[in-house]
Amino acid sequence: MCGIAGFFNSTHHSGDTDLLCRMLGSISYRGPDAAGVYIDDYAALGHVRLSIIDLAGGDQPISNEDGTVWITYNGEIYNYPELRKELEKKGHRFSTKTDTEVLVHLYEEEGTEFLQRLNGQWAFALWDTVRRRLFISRDRVGIRPLFYTHSKGHFFFASEIKALFAIPEIERAIDHHALDQIFTLWTTLPESTFFKGIIELPPGHYLIADERGVTTGTYWENPLYPRDEWFSCSPDRMSGELRELLIDAVKIRLRADVPVGTYLSGGLDSSGITAIVAKQFNRDVQTFGIRFSEERFDEGEHQRAMVDFLGVHHREISAGYDAIADSFCRVIYHCEKPVLRTSPAPLYLLASLVRDSGIKVVLTGEGADEFHGGYDIFKEALVRSFWGRCPGSSIRGKLLERLYPDVFRDDRTRKVAASFFGRDIESFNDPCYSHRIRWNNTARIKTFFSEATRAAIGTYDCFQELRETLPAHFDKSHLLQRAQHLEIAMFMSNYLLSSQGDRMGMAHSIEVRMPYLDHRLIEYAGKVPPWFKICGLHEKHLLKKALAPFLPPAVTGRVKHPYRAPIHKSLLALAASAAGKELLDRRMLQEAGMFNGVKVQALLSKLRKTEMASETDSMAIAGILSAQSLWHDFIKKNPGTAALKLTPDRVIDRRSTGE
Repeated sequence: MCGIAGFFNSTHHSGDTDLLCRMLGSISYRGPDAAGVYIDDYAALGHVRLSIIDLAGGDQPISNEDGTVWITYNGEIYNYPELRKELEKKGHRFSTKTDTEVLVHLYEEEGTEFLQRLNGQWAFALWDTVRRRLFISRDRVGIRPLFYTHSKGHFFFASEIKALFAIPEIERAIDHHALDQIFTLWTTLPESTFFKGIIELPPGHYLIADERGVTTGTYWENPLYPRDEWFSCSPDRMSGELRELLIDAVKIRLRADVPVGTYLSGGLDSSGITAIVAKQFNRDVQTFGIRFSEERFDEGEHQRAMVDFLGVHHREISAGYDAIADSFCRVIYHCEKPVLRTSPAPLYLLASLVRDSGIKVVLTGEGADEFHGGYDIFKEALVRSFWGRCPGSSIRGKLLERLYPDVFRDDRTRKVAASFFGRDIESFNDPCYSHRIRWNNTARIKTFFSEATRAAIGTYDCFQELRETLPAHFDKSHLLQRAQHLEIAMFMSNYLLSSQGDRMGMAHSIEVRMPYLDHRLIEYAGKVPPWFKICGLHEKHLLKKALAPFLPPAVTGRVKHPYRAPIHKSLLALAASAAGKELLDRRMLQEAGMFNGVKVQALLSKLRKTEMASETDSMAIAGILSAQSLWHDFIKKNPGTAALKLTPDRVIDRRSTGE
């Protein structure tokens, strides 16, 4: 994988190579193997490379035969060999063996419509020197990041925000509406970032910048198929077809000129991917897993069972409280947005183990839960809807006791839990029905906002803005489809794939690949009837059936164990450190201006006195510490200008000024 950066100016203006090299220097960890720049009178493209395919000949930026089209690209196009053969038959000549060069020739052949042909994960910027047009795109679900901003007639883009902050005139300020979104919805809405004026290109979108200005468009949307397009064939046939698609998705994601490993947690999703790799393609695959000292988080027993079952070469790290505390601020530096969990930290540590083991690429299990009905919140929504159709029933609500036995422990907790889950159970027309009670509960942590933050947010309503992003036919979809769409569009694309995916891997120059997010699998899953995804209270019913030939019954029959990491004790350890004390110091809190210092100190005192913190208090301390860390590293300081200016290995200078 790689990092990209660049800029465009519609009027004749010689670019600044030093500026581009500072932008690249701030994200050099994304591509430690090589660096290159292209610059002319109107545009500049920069690239730092993590070499995966065509190790010797794939340095970027890359052009077509006559140098009229150039590209800087972060990603992998898995069907590039097939596309290349088509293009060669049409007379296109290639100078490298990379997937990158395929994009340039596809653009020559098909124009901007070629995005539909791609199977992969990407963020790229393509410069058409003849049309003086910058064409930018991001993959369908947002596996690879891409940000942009405008300043003084210039358009700037980069893989990460810190590269944009290498530009001196770019304002560095908190977007308080985005802060409100995060402390309600767990993440930002599409396009929004934690920083004012910095825009994230949404998944499935493209952008064109030329002399007429900047326009964006959509080339793909998460499918919400109507009932008449759902499959009517047998579960056996569906599971067989799903299995074949998944095997091929894994197969093409093993295309690399370096070894490819896998993450192995012991759960269904990662075990399924690893089993397909080991049984179909590479018996000697290296696998990597996380262990926790706290039993309720640990899946070591299940990891070891899968390692023994498959006979793979496995390594693991232990993510204890101190390790999470020590890495948390570095994790947030790479996330570039506040988080309400510590979950990214163990994955940051795991990526370090992968790097130290000499592996550059790993396959992971992200996407299976979202598209195949794996989360409890999906089952919860279905149960609440069933209960809501007969709210006076004394039996229907008891299904939630089977779903959450740890919550409904005794008469007191049953009463409290029933009141919590029974809130608004008849509000079927609420587009946020599946997530509303969770998001309303999360919003309680906004009590820690300062008066200045409350004033800056004003009457802004993030739920109203969320409703405006939903597809036109959203309200006509099945409840499970609506719940899945919210989870995919909000949490998966805007948080999971970045904060727990790309960012944690690339912090250690590791590329993550996600077979379950192959668009063919996504579109197939979209046509599976909801009752074959969740059968009764059994999640991922069809996926388990599809994976059954590869896995032992102990895995396919096990109830999902959600990936979590310890928050309370980990962040208390951070708060007790010199770095944590500085971030939570009342003067620092007042200077940052986001949070009420008195309330924050009261929260810390409360957390120190309890053995088991509530979910609300845990989310609050995670959000406060991560937001303060970002303010300190990105606003009080500036990571972009502090980065060393990179010296590129390759420079293509086509400026008429001769600079």
